[in-house]
Amino acid sequence: MARTKAISMLQEAATKGDLSEIYGIVIDNVMKDTLSSGLKSQAYSGNPAAGSVEYKRFTNSEAKEYGTARTAGKGSALKAPTITVNLDKHREIVEEAAKFDIDTFGVASIMARRAANHIDTMATELDVAFFATAAAAATKVEPKASTTLEKIEEIIVMLETVKNDYVRGINRNMIDVVLSPTLYSDVRTKLDSLPNANVDTAAEAFAMYHGVKFYNCLNLPENTQAIVMAQGSVGEPVVSYPYSNPEKIPLSNDYAVSLFFDYGAKALTPDLIFKMEAAAE
Repeated sequence: MARTKAISMLQEAATKGDLSEIYGIVIDNVMKDTLSSGLKSQAYSGNPAAGSVEYKRFTNSEAKEYGTARTAGKGSALKAPTITVNLDKHREIVEEAAKFDIDTFGVASIMARRAANHIDTMATELDVAFFATAAAAATKVEPKASTTLEKIEEIIVMLETVKNDYVRGINRNMIDVVLSPTLYSDVRTKLDSLPNANVDTAAEAFAMYHGVKFYNCLNLPENTQAIVMAQGSVGEPVVSYPYSNPEKIPLSNDYAVSLFFDYGAKALTPDLIFKMEAAAE
């Protein structure tokens, strides 16, 4: 049975076309509306719909004396510990639409209105979970600089110069700085006062400063003012299930409009995440 036939009063071709667009709108728009979708790691294997995915982090190679492999009869084994991320958060948005509203606005209009709100709700939850995960794994730092911009620069240098078994420093074009609205405003105000700033201070957002990308985020955890991290430091696989027909609610004259989605979040490179919290009063 065709999807639009679930409510027999609407059979027009235009309605079917509108509904087909709405059914596909959720996943696309959530990916556009979430800041976290552009910052999270996409380098996983497996199918999120199966319930879990795997990430691997390769260690640095090591130069040895010529002939070492020949003498040993083998090369050095690749070291890449597996990090499993389970999609263990199962969420739903289920709302009831009155028959009167469907008769008045039409099923396509009701679906479009609710889909827009559901996108916002889902996007917010994914961002909140992403940055909560990043903040929980981050190294807390207390910069010694006096101004906000100098403090952020100090943290950037900390990340830029990390060296361990996995990295030998981080290029600035791979660093993301996420600021609370208050700190972001402070940084922009400082840039406005510079005579030759390398950013367009008239625009709401600026892409880079000193080669590092800056973002304004309303969804940082409470008391967290800034998160500075390497790209892909957090994994957050997500599966959302497209809208189905509004379903008739038993023993009522109402219909249910629902969205279901699953996700999980885990810090993949906690050594490459730093945070600055608000000073204690």
